[in-house]
Amino acid sequence: MRIVFMGTPDFSVTVLDALVRDGHDIVCVYCQPPRPAGRGKKDRPTPVHARAAVLGLPVRHPKSLRTPEAQADFAALNADVAVVVAYGLILPQAVLDAPVHGCLNIHASLLPRWRGAAPIHRAILAGDTETGVCIMQMDAGLDTGAVLLREAIPIGAGDTTGTLHERLARLGARLIVQALDRITALTPTVQPDDGVTYAAKIDKAEARIDWTRPAVEIDRQIRGLSPFPGAWCEVAGERVKLLASELAAGQGAPGAVLDGFTIACGGGAVRILRAQRAGRGAMDADEVLRGLTLPPVLD
Repeated sequence: MRIVFMGTPDFSVTVLDALVRDGHDIVCVYCQPPRPAGRGKKDRPTPVHARAAVLGLPVRHPKSLRTPEAQADFAALNADVAVVVAYGLILPQAVLDAPVHGCLNIHASLLPRWRGAAPIHRAILAGDTETGVCIMQMDAGLDTGAVLLREAIPIGAGDTTGTLHERLARLGARLIVQALDRITALTPTVQPDDGVTYAAKIDKAEARIDWTRPAVEIDRQIRGLSPFPGAWCEVAGERVKLLASELAAGQGAPGAVLDGFTIACGGGAVRILRAQRAGRGAMDADEVLRGLTLPPVLD
């Protein structure tokens, strides 16, 4: 099929590679523009842009698709379908209508739960036991289109946003290939009105740990915000990101260090498995503790 691919982050790269492997004709790749990054603040292409360049695919990164010129350029591609995954721009109706089979979105949740920007983070933060991927026929609403395919996977007790991200990216790649192979035979299923939730973008203010909260909530916070932006606490005035954890036995005053890197919470305790000190790479907890002495109580 003639496909316009629209995506930006690493999650989207997995899908792009799957479409190329399946032999589809990627007539153009749309992604967000390069942005300043790193110490030199030089413009850096997005992961999808970089991968498309390696694959020799044409790339466009308009700041908006609302202008008549941008919409005419898109329509001129004469695509059979557009595949959209974590693109980052709203698609106006003229763009949604241009491909023969419209625009298909790969959404990393079991719609209508967790419509919006951060479905993987929010599923872990909320304590969901499962999530999944939906292949959705896009309309003008926010993740409100009819669902063509869906598949659920469990969320494990040790899953972080990072580990779940990788599993969902692979699942999304597999499902979109199936959807394109069967596109004329699939029956769209309208999303129900019941069960709608919204996955708001993660605010960095959510990242600081409050040890007075129950251990189960802090464990979800650590795992749900790992690897980015990273839940954090202060250790002797130093900000330390906590990147992996598990529930542990023990009680004490909130923030009290019970044993090793096991910390008492408002109810129960969490054991920190992986952390990152300022200016350093992520390390297992034992390695962190070889160079960092924990005070009796964490802030």
